[in-house]
Amino acid sequence: MKVWIDLDNTPHVPLFAPIAKRLESEGHTVLFTARDCFQVCGLADLLGVRYRRVGRHFGKNKFFKLAGLGARALQLLPTAFREKPDLAISHGSRAQLLLATALGIPTVLMMDYEFVRGLVLMSPSWILVPELMPDSALHFHPDRILRYPGIKEDVYAPGFRPDPSIQQELGLDSAHTTVVLRPPAQQAHYHVPESDDVFSAVMEFLEARADVRVVLLPRNQEQCKSIQGQWPKMFRDGRMVIPARAVDGLNLIWHSDLVISGGGTMNREAAALGVPVYSTFRGKIGAVDSYLSTTGRLTLVESAAEVPGKIRVERRARACRAAEFSSPALNAIVQHIVHIAEAKCPVPQFSVR
Repeated sequence: MKVWIDLDNTPHVPLFAPIAKRLESEGHTVLFTARDCFQVCGLADLLGVRYRRVGRHFGKNKFFKLAGLGARALQLLPTAFREKPDLAISHGSRAQLLLATALGIPTVLMMDYEFVRGLVLMSPSWILVPELMPDSALHFHPDRILRYPGIKEDVYAPGFRPDPSIQQELGLDSAHTTVVLRPPAQQAHYHVPESDDVFSAVMEFLEARADVRVVLLPRNQEQCKSIQGQWPKMFRDGRMVIPARAVDGLNLIWHSDLVISGGGTMNREAAALGVPVYSTFRGKIGAVDSYLSTTGRLTLVESAAEVPGKIRVERRARACRAAEFSSPALNAIVQHIVHIAEAKCPVPQFSVR
């Protein structure tokens, strides 16, 4: 089987790297395409993922997003014609879904946030989700829903091994509390202004702490310049740094004392590693984050007023960590993909409910 994986956003790179490796070990061929936006290509280079760079991000404007979707689908067309993949897989690539649906290529859409919009005209053959997401939240026919245990970060977190060289690279030391900070996804369709308000309160809170060193992970250059313009003193004082290149997110999180993030994946990576994490996301809270919050692995900061009382800025002890080579989530995902291939399952013809 030839599997086509499209890397549409930064978190997709560490997720699909071990999936591809396992599929290739079982004799299948894996083809990667990657959208040139955020840190997708930089992280793919860092992790040794070979890919074809196709398309870019078209901004927050809804009209440009729609135009960009069609443009990137057309840019992917030569690859699809030339490679003739048997199965197309992504974690939310609308361009791949649109093209594959038009060409009759079976598709598997992985997702871990049930409030995704814009899939009506590009309904996937199957969706692959964490077991804890209920059918009632998915709006797909039950026969099209495949599941895996845990959360998607459990696919690659077990194989993580710390590399302390990142501390020297970013100028981090044991005399200060290290905070990894991820701003809201301002160009995403699910973004709400309240997330920006909470983020501003977090910045003011951290700026008042002389014992803190912040590693900022902006989502794009526009956001980077905006934050540098609003809080220049933290950058001048060296209390806030931005990595000069793409870094291994798990490694950075492991060498931090806490994570404050306006997005889902970094929050869940921290939860998977047992690092204290605070979510400033104020959109609809999905089943995965609700589960992590209920079990005490994630703290939801629900307003700017809650920032000083909820966020605990303190050093944490880091235990020795050895990589684990068994991941039930990875095993289940690969088994689903291989079953689709070996059984030559027909593409189910169901409409979105």
